[in-house]
Amino acid sequence: MLRTLLSIRYCLLSVLAFAEIGFAQDTALSEADAESDWYWLFDGSNLDQWREFNKHGPVSPAWVVEDGVLAFLPERKTSTDPVGIITKEQFSDFELELEWKISAGGNSGIFFHVTEHQGLERPSRTGLEMQILDNDGHRDAAYPNRTAGAAYDLYAPDRDVTRPVGEWNQVRVVSIGGRVEFWLNGERTVEFDRDSEDWRQRFDQSKFVGPGFENLGVARRGHIGLQDHADPVFFRNIRIRRH
Repeated sequence: MLRTLLSIRYCLLSVLAFAEIGFAQDTALSEADAESDWYWLFDGSNLDQWREFNKHGPVSPAWVVEDGVLAFLPERKTSTDPVGIITKEQFSDFELELEWKISAGGNSGIFFHVTEHQGLERPSRTGLEMQILDNDGHRDAAYPNRTAGAAYDLYAPDRDVTRPVGEWNQVRVVSIGGRVEFWLNGERTVEFDRDSEDWRQRFDQSKFVGPGFENLGVARRGHIGLQDHADPVFFRNIRIRRH
């Protein structure tokens, strides 16, 4: 009897062990599948996924790839024209992740749903912006809806979660339908609904009702963009996945 019980116990343990292995493999596969959904826009090696806004051809030498980092260095510009860059691909519903660090007193931005129109020179004329800013050193910090992590001139973060100048800040932007969330360093800074009355009221009270912004925030599909705001700024680990 004892031998029979031991045999049954051994069989049960074997079944459980194989079940745990199977569960672990399934979990690993699920995680791998989720990870495989991500698409690198900048993996630290080149700018193959990017071009200048409303231009075709080589990207300005002001955009420098070095040591796995994409740097915008305005002193390397060869003209006074803006040289903001956009992805070659366009995206509708998406989740975007990247890291940035800004120079002292610097200002820049991340754009999405950027569209191109004749005569426009900057992605800021059509794309919605997550602000990049040195909150301690730039005058825009006097306006809460223009601080780092804000939906520029529309929605302000509840508090400052930026890291000191020279340190990397982690970004996540999620846009699905009309719903948008901005995350900075693991905290949600703003969320809004582009189909809401609140959005319309804020938009009507913003700088975007002025001339030159007729196409801003209209599209629900477009390019991701990085700004030339004449201040050095640095990016790395830029990736996206569609929803």
